[in-house]
Amino acid sequence: MDKKALYSLSYGVFLLSVKTKEKENACITNVGVQVASDPTRIAISVLNTNLTCELLKQSGVFVLSALDKTFPFETIKHFGMQSGRDVEKFKGLNFQRDSNDIPYLTEHVSAIISARVVKQEDLGTHTLFIAEVTDAVSLTGAEPMTYAYYQAEVKPKKQTNSAKKIIGWRCVICQYVYEGETLPDDYTCPLCGHPKEDFEPIYES
Repeated sequence: MDKKALYSLSYGVFLLSVKTKEKENACITNVGVQVASDPTRIAISVLNTNLTCELLKQSGVFVLSALDKTFPFETIKHFGMQSGRDVEKFKGLNFQRDSNDIPYLTEHVSAIISARVVKQEDLGTHTLFIAEVTDAVSLTGAEPMTYAYYQAEVKPKKQTNSAKKIIGWRCVICQYVYEGETLPDDYTCPLCGHPKEDFEPIYES
């Protein structure tokens, strides 16, 4: 199968926020789409290993924020490249709360959508959540960031040096290091889940 063919599918870049009585958290996802209009329903997909997925299964409500093109990579990294099991992701940041008391960012965010889960399906690596929209608010009104724009303009670029021997590979997203000269074609980062295309070579010094 040519996995690059799947790159032709269009995606956005979103911040998914959740809250239970004990914990609040958020992660970055690129799967968010409207799937019905009466009632208005959306679908999101979340990695099963993410704390956000675990909390969403408990609470059943969330806020999906559509990031605009000015959303900084460092903030994407803050929410997407570390676990809420280790850090309080909203600590020290400016945010507001929706009617369910779920936190969300207001800067560099085109719009927010509050929703209630009505169905979920375990897909193996991810869980698909179907949710009914309970509220939606336009914020900056700026053009939303697509995943293609993120890849081309926001994500750090790989560094190459073909004159030296490769001794490992580093994920440009979370800095995880794979030791070895050759990275398997189907390899994904065990920390952030990004594919081989997001690794850069580490050269022998």
